[in-house]
Amino acid sequence: MLRDGTYAAWFKTPQGEGTGIVHVADGQIWGRDGVMTYKGSLERDGDRFTAVVVTKKHTEGLTTVFGNDVELKLKLTGTSFGKVATYVGFADEFPGVLLEGRLIFNEQQAQASEPHEPPKFDPSKLPKLPKRPVR
Repeated sequence: MLRDGTYAAWFKTPQGEGTGIVHVADGQIWGRDGVMTYKGSLERDGDRFTAVVVTKKHTEGLTTVFGNDVELKLKLTGTSFGKVATYVGFADEFPGVLLEGRLIFNEQQAQASEPHEPPKFDPSKLPKLPKRPVR
C-alpha cells in the first residue's frame, strides 16, 4: 500500500526526465520539483492507487517533461511494493504521451524538535585578536 509520508520522485516522458519530492497524506498528494508544483487527490485500493494531479509551472525559462506548458492535469495509475511505487500517467493536454515514474518512500522523516531559546550573545566568548603595536 502507498503509505502516507514523503517520497523521492523520478519521472520521465519521451521529452525528458526529472526528479522531485512528493508528499502523500489523507487522500491528498502534493509536491514539487525544479520546474513545477503538483497537487491532487489520491485513491488507494490495496497495493494499487490512482491519482488526479494538477501541475503548475513555477520557474520560467525551463521546460517540463511535457514541454513548455504552464498547467497540466495528470491522471496516474500505479502499484506499490513496500517502499517503492511505480506509476504511469497521461496529461489531458498531451494525448498519447506516456508519463512513467517511481516513488521511493523516505524512511527518515524529520522529527519536530522541542522549541528552545536561541543562544545568548556573549562578546567575551569571541576570539581575541592579537595586540598590534601602537605607532
